[in-house]
Amino acid sequence: MAKTIITEGKTTNEAIEKGLKELHVSRDCVDIKVIDEDKRSFFSILAPRVVKVEMTVKECKNVENKENLKKRKEICLSEKEQEIAKSNVQSFLEDFKKNLPQGTNYDVKTDEKGLTIDIFNEELGYLIGYRGETLYSLQNILAIIANKGIEQKVRVILDIEGYKAKREKTLEELAEKVAKTVVKTRKSVTLEPMQPYERKIIHTELQNHRSVETVSVGEEPYRRIIISLKGKNK
Repeated sequence: MAKTIITEGKTTNEAIEKGLKELHVSRDCVDIKVIDEDKRSFFSILAPRVVKVEMTVKECKNVENKENLKKRKEICLSEKEQEIAKSNVQSFLEDFKKNLPQGTNYDVKTDEKGLTIDIFNEELGYLIGYRGETLYSLQNILAIIANKGIEQKVRVILDIEGYKAKREKTLEELAEKVAKTVVKTRKSVTLEPMQPYERKIIHTELQNHRSVETVSVGEEPYRRIIISLKGKNK
């Protein structure tokens, strides 16, 4: 049975953050429901404002308890494992490159967590796909290839022609633009579905905003962000 808790805070985000800490999960791993506040009478208007949020843990690969977090921190690839992972990926990329436009190059860097791969060619837009969907599929494939012969999980981060950096800047600008719209109109704005890492960029960009707050709602792959005035629940 899924675990459900109710947390309180002065704002929706504060209540959510308390719940995430208690459950030891990320936003993507819970269903969030804002519970209606108690109706206030004239005599209670000066009382501290309380927002209640119901959070239910759903099945999610990213659900982490304290023990799992500890294990993740302990993962550290040896130099030999890094070389094996790099060799696995390079062998694949050498064959894969034969099917790509002429002049395509790649670079593979290693560290204790895994690999960072950059592929370069301005004609590789089709490998990025709509909002990076193809890129992330290829990244998952490369992660499987990199892990061959290695017991520990190898993290693989793939970028193509600097797409991720450009996308990050676009999302940061979008977050600020929508925040201004929310403040001006005093109405919440729901963004279109995004990849988990893209939602994280939006949340991070606005987490210290003085007037708006963000929350993710819905199920993958249609999970999206709602940007609203602080304390104004929809």
